[in-house]
Amino acid sequence: MSDNKVPAAMITAPGSGQGKSMVTAALARLHRNAGRNVRVFKHGPDYLDPMVLEVASGNPVYQLHPWMTGEDECRWRLAEAAQSADLILVEGSMGLFDGSPSSGDLAKLVGIPALPVIDAKGMAQTFGAVALGLASFDRELPVHQVIANKIGSPYHGELLRDSLPENISLLGAIPRNDAMDIPDRHLGLVQAAEMDDLSDRLDKAAEVLVSAGLDALPKPVSFHFQAPPRPEPLLTGHRIAVARDAAFSFIYRANLDLLTAMGAELVYFSPLNDSEVPMADALWLPGGYPELHAQKLAKNQAMLTSIRAFHQAGRPILAECGGLMVCTEELVDKEGNGHNLLGLLPGRAIMANRLTALGLQSLETNRGNLRGHTYHHSSLETPWQPAVRAKKQAGSEGEAVYRDQHLVASYFHGYFPSAPELVAAIFSGEEVRFS
Repeated sequence: MSDNKVPAAMITAPGSGQGKSMVTAALARLHRNAGRNVRVFKHGPDYLDPMVLEVASGNPVYQLHPWMTGEDECRWRLAEAAQSADLILVEGSMGLFDGSPSSGDLAKLVGIPALPVIDAKGMAQTFGAVALGLASFDRELPVHQVIANKIGSPYHGELLRDSLPENISLLGAIPRNDAMDIPDRHLGLVQAAEMDDLSDRLDKAAEVLVSAGLDALPKPVSFHFQAPPRPEPLLTGHRIAVARDAAFSFIYRANLDLLTAMGAELVYFSPLNDSEVPMADALWLPGGYPELHAQKLAKNQAMLTSIRAFHQAGRPILAECGGLMVCTEELVDKEGNGHNLLGLLPGRAIMANRLTALGLQSLETNRGNLRGHTYHHSSLETPWQPAVRAKKQAGSEGEAVYRDQHLVASYFHGYFPSAPELVAAIFSGEEVRFS
């Protein structure tokens, strides 16, 4: 793969809630509207931000995480994008140095400078101290510019500019504007497909950035890395039915790419709106928001009967997080209402008013170690004992994994490219020994 130099930046922040997601999306839309080919990536295990970033940029968005996706894949995906992109943006997660590996670690790995977005509301000269702290915390990570968000006036912006040390400049100061807001809920941003006016919102946000002087391209960065070998065709001739609608939408694009590259034919269906599972050799029930659609899922008796028949026929089913919840006998929503669902797994899933699990985990087997994460606001009550538990990144016990015939169900979300042989075995119904 040839060496390519492309303007690039890691859009990050001192912490969550500073506005970096909307700034990244608005920057992507601004440059797309200017006729540039924009590629955006997301650090870490996130499904919701990439949905918005895909609408903003008009291009597919992939996750980059040195532990979950692997360092080589991080370098390769950026080098591949650099062959045709006019601009590469990477949206960080949480604060610049939060997590292990952090957004800062990824920026250093791939040689991209960090561009922090700092919420300056209620702040004056202290803005300079925050910027200096971010720039000096890790001398190996370049931070030459910052973005001020939510300024109250042009004078406020000048105060912030004057507060910065000599080696850090203010790239732009974004005024408070409703166009820079985007709705969210308990798991993050509202799904892009649920916002009919998202494209208009992004165009208006892009105009706000232009007025703030943020239409300049960042400095070019060199990208070079060889493409990995193609995966073995372990799923040739297999047809996999993938649930995909407003209730089942937490799907890594890289997971779909891998299944296709291994020879699988993917056919999508909606458990909310369709009456039966399409003809297939295996079924994937990914995560999403089944708790928001539990009543409709419970009323679609034809679909529930079809999925039960699929299971009774001994065909493989992978159920992740929201998929696991739908496999239970009952899903109890936030209002305390119970909804009778598939009953493939005895017990019930109960929504909580707080986060019940969060973090990177891995599933160790004789077919490879599948890396991924967990993030949910519900708990499971079941008499079943887990076949195995995933391991947290630090090594302690993580999410339970349940097995019954060819059903594999867990709150754990897997990043399929980290263990292609294992993924192929699950969807083929082959024997897997857990470590």
